[in-house]
Amino acid sequence: MATLTEEQAERMLAEMNEVIRAGEEMRKLRAELITVFAGFGWGQDRIARITDVSQPAVSKQLAKRRTDDPPAPMDLELDQRDTPWLEGRLWGLAEEISERFLESARCTPFVTAIARGKKRFTPRTVDELRRLVEEDLRLHRTQLPGTCRAAYDQISRGLDLATKAGKATKPVGSASVRRALARQLQRDQLQRDQLKGDQLKGDS
Repeated sequence: MATLTEEQAERMLAEMNEVIRAGEEMRKLRAELITVFAGFGWGQDRIARITDVSQPAVSKQLAKRRTDDPPAPMDLELDQRDTPWLEGRLWGLAEEISERFLESARCTPFVTAIARGKKRFTPRTVDELRRLVEEDLRLHRTQLPGTCRAAYDQISRGLDLATKAGKATKPVGSASVRRALARQLQRDQLQRDQLKGDQLKGDS
């Protein structure tokens, strides 16, 4: 009777464990974001609708994290200089490039691996993503708006300075929460810039 080899079983379980680990990390991130949203003053019903969980589950999560002192509000200005925030902005920029050029974008495999939990943000992987984004900016420079290059230049300078400066005052929020928020804000900014550019072209 045919059977699996040990190597086949290891490969199969490695892929399964990556999916499970990614799911656990996303659940943890969602739980942290519930607390962040509550810090914005949002009601539990609103948070439940946005996060697609029940209101009792939101209430339970907030009770777990309740302390005597209310959480400090998070700064949502795009131009912040801590490393997780800059990594999130780089991630958002890479996703925008990937969606525009799909498989022809050098950063698409990296973006896909992040989404599937096969890659994590480390100094090495961030350097890798920077190189991929730089290559895409060069290869697609005639098709990408200048706002993509401007965003990358700002992010790249910030990462270089953060590396040289070492540890600074810890900002509000965990690294994963800050990455997720910066990623979304960067994507929103690029999409607004693109819309404005398209409107100006239409008016001219």
